[in-house]
Amino acid sequence: MTDFDPGAVRAFRFLDCRFDANTGEASLDYAFDDGPVMTEVLRFPGAPFALDGDRAAAVQRALRLLHLVAGVSYYKAAVPPEIRIEGYDIDAGTAALLTSVYENGLGEFAYRNGLSLRGKIRFPVGNSRLKALLQEPTDPVGAPSGANASAPRALVAIGGGKDSLVSIEALRAAGVEQTVVWVGGSPLIAACAARTGLPTMNIGRALSPVLFDLNRRGALNGHIPVTAVNSAILALAALLHGHDQVVFSNERSASYGSLIPGTGEVNHQWSKGWEFERDFAAHLRSHVAADLRYYSLLRPFSELAVARQFARIDHYDAYFSSCNRNFHLLGERPAQRWCGVCPKCHFVFLALAPFMPKPRLMGIFGRNLLDEADQAPGFDALMEYRDHKPFECVGEGRESRAAMELLASSAAWREDALVKRYAREIRPQLDPADRGLASLLEPSDDHGIPDALWERLRANFGA
Repeated sequence: MTDFDPGAVRAFRFLDCRFDANTGEASLDYAFDDGPVMTEVLRFPGAPFALDGDRAAAVQRALRLLHLVAGVSYYKAAVPPEIRIEGYDIDAGTAALLTSVYENGLGEFAYRNGLSLRGKIRFPVGNSRLKALLQEPTDPVGAPSGANASAPRALVAIGGGKDSLVSIEALRAAGVEQTVVWVGGSPLIAACAARTGLPTMNIGRALSPVLFDLNRRGALNGHIPVTAVNSAILALAALLHGHDQVVFSNERSASYGSLIPGTGEVNHQWSKGWEFERDFAAHLRSHVAADLRYYSLLRPFSELAVARQFARIDHYDAYFSSCNRNFHLLGERPAQRWCGVCPKCHFVFLALAPFMPKPRLMGIFGRNLLDEADQAPGFDALMEYRDHKPFECVGEGRESRAAMELLASSAAWREDALVKRYAREIRPQLDPADRGLASLLEPSDDHGIPDALWERLRANFGA
C-alpha cells in the first residue's frame, strides 16, 4: 500500500451530484487531481418522489448546496491550493458562504494539524462551460419550495442528547407539527426518536470508502463542521417531504470557542453557532427556496437555561445521552450510555446538577462524577481554570463556574470532592460577578425563531 502525500495534491474537484427521485438516493462525486472518484451516497426515505416545477428546481438547488458543503469531509484530506467546480456555476454569495464554512468549520482541524487556512480557500465564481446548456435561472431569489405555507411543518434534528429533546417538547407544547429526523444509523438516537412518539425520519449517509483508504495511507484528518453538513442534508429532506421549517437545537454558548494562548479563538462547534445559522438561513431563502425557514429553537438560551428546562422532563432519563463516544464512526464505544470521563459527560452532569435531584442524576449516569477527585482536570477545563475550554460541544466557562457555585451552596452537593475543592481553591480567585447565575438565564435577542413561536417559547422557558 503506497502512502498518500497531501502536499503533492494540486486541486480538489467537485465533479457531479445526482438525485434519483425513484429511489431517494443522492450521489455526490469528488476527486483530487486525476485520482479516483470519491462518491458519497445519501438515502432519503419516502421514495418515489413526485418532483416537478418549482419544487424540482428547489430540490436541485438544495442538492448542489449539499454537494458543496459536504465536500469539506473530502477537501480536508489534502487541503490543496486549488478548488474546481466542474458541473455548474456558483455566484459570489455562495462562494462567500462556502469560504466561511470551510475556514471556520475547519478551525480546530487546522489548529491540530499545524495549518493556516485563512485566505487560502478560494471557491471559483462562474465561468462554467455548462451554463448555457443547463438553461437554469441565474437568480433563484424568491423561488418557492412547494411546501404548504398555510400549515407550518417542522423537520426537527434529533441527536440523542438533552438539547434536541427540549426543543421537541417545546414545539409539542406550542402545537407545531413536527417530524424528528437524524442522519446515520445510531441505535441510541433511534431509541430516543421512538420515545418521542412522533413521526420519524432516518436518512442514511455513507462516506466514500476511498476517503477511509486515504486516511489509512496518510491523509490529513480531524474535526469537520458536521452540523453544517447535516443542515444541508435536512434542507434537502425538507423540500422532498414538503416541510417548510428545519429546526436545530443549538444554544448560544455554541458561538463561543476555546481561547488558545498564541492562537486566539478556535471554535470546535462553529457550525452550531449563531454566525453560521444566520448566514445559512439567509442563503437558503435567497438561493434555494424563499419559504424555507432554518433556525435553532434554543439559540437565545444558555446551556444552563436548557439544562433547567430538561430537568423538568423525566420522560427521557433512560434514553438520552450526550456522550460523543456513542457516535464515533470508528473506534471503541462506551459499554453504557455515559462513559463518565469525557468533557461532554462532565459538562452535562455539572449543568444538570443544580436543577435535578441528586439521586435522579446519579441514576442517569450510574455514578457521582463530582465525587471523583481524579477527574479534577476535566472539570477545571470546563471552568477555564488552568486550561482552555475543551474542544467539545460544552458550555462557556462562566456557565460551569456558575453551576459549581450553586453546588457549593447546596447541602446535597457541597461535600463532594470536586465541589469542596472548588470552594476551597477556585472560588477565592474569582470575581463574584463571574460566577452568578441570573444573567445566564436571560434569553438573548440573537435568534431566527418565528415571532409567534418565540413568544410562546419564551413564556415556557421562563415559567
